[in-house]
Amino acid sequence: MSPAMVMSAKKKQNDNLESQYQKGVKHLCENGINKVPKKYILPVSDRPNMKDRELINVNKQNLKLPIIDFAELQGSNRPQVLKSLANACEQYGFFQLVNHGIPSDVISNMIDVSTRFFELPFEDRAKYMSSDMQSPVRYGTSFNQNKDDVFCWRDFLKLMCNPISDVVPHWPSSPVDLRRLVATYAKETKYLFLMIMVSILESLGLVGTTENKTEEDGILKDFEDGSQLMIVNCYPPCPEPNLTLGMPPHSDYGFLTLLLQDEVEGLQIQHQDKWVTVEPIANAFVVNVGDHLEIFSNGKYKSVLHRVSVNSKKSRISVASLHSLPFNYMVRPSPKLVNEENPRGYKDTDFSSFLEYISSCEPKRKNFLESRKLC
Repeated sequence: MSPAMVMSAKKKQNDNLESQYQKGVKHLCENGINKVPKKYILPVSDRPNMKDRELINVNKQNLKLPIIDFAELQGSNRPQVLKSLANACEQYGFFQLVNHGIPSDVISNMIDVSTRFFELPFEDRAKYMSSDMQSPVRYGTSFNQNKDDVFCWRDFLKLMCNPISDVVPHWPSSPVDLRRLVATYAKETKYLFLMIMVSILESLGLVGTTENKTEEDGILKDFEDGSQLMIVNCYPPCPEPNLTLGMPPHSDYGFLTLLLQDEVEGLQIQHQDKWVTVEPIANAFVVNVGDHLEIFSNGKYKSVLHRVSVNSKKSRISVASLHSLPFNYMVRPSPKLVNEENPRGYKDTDFSSFLEYISSCEPKRKNFLESRKLC
């Protein structure tokens, strides 16, 4: 065989492999594998349990995040809980929300229908594959499969949720109860987000007083009309979990993310220069500060790097509900949080700037937010 023919055969083989990887890790596992393909193997410095250039390692002790009791936040103990909320957003960028009022059957139904979607035949899931990041429904794999050099051990279903009456007809029609159950869950989490944002704005000193009432109504109306993106994640069992990650270190772009997890551990956050695993609490939400809230608070509340580890025994399902202002709105530091002692630290930004950024490069860590900072 001539060198040209050898090269041609090798290219064809690589193209075939790349085509298989684009179909997702669930499809890969369904066809049977006992080793992690090269496409998913991280450089040694980026692997879990390995020290990297910043000397970050995994703390073997699980992290108990601050717990915010939503019921107490609505009661006479509100001032004290607001202080705890502010501390959580400043010191951790994350907290667990309990007694949130969303019925347990709404939560269990969301996990159940998500699991059943990923159990559908590949052909049924593949109908929703799209490279259009503004599509109302998108099934895909990895973090950004069009740009990632190394793929993540993760498949996802992304659903735009606002305006819900317009987008639901575009959502998957199978399982047959998916649209109904996810729409119910989306409405519940949107209302919960609005209630949490009232508390966060109050903790920042921006609402809650008589003179701020008109401004408060305006801000809340903007959030009511704002964006909501639901990301359903599936992390299948991995034969060599020490070689890869379900999600690389990243921060979320919006104001707040409400994360629902099943009982399988996987979420890790960077805390005090170490990677620590977040201990799941049944029926609780893990809530984290997004890049937009860091900008809006002028750096008082900070988005935090987090990643997802995988395991060799159990599949993991999580549902992230990302909330922000409407896509066409500019996000900027609140004028009330900018003064001589705390000068403005961030440029204006909007969702189109974020899409343009992640479409042009492989997103890493908090690079997008760093690009928004003023020198």
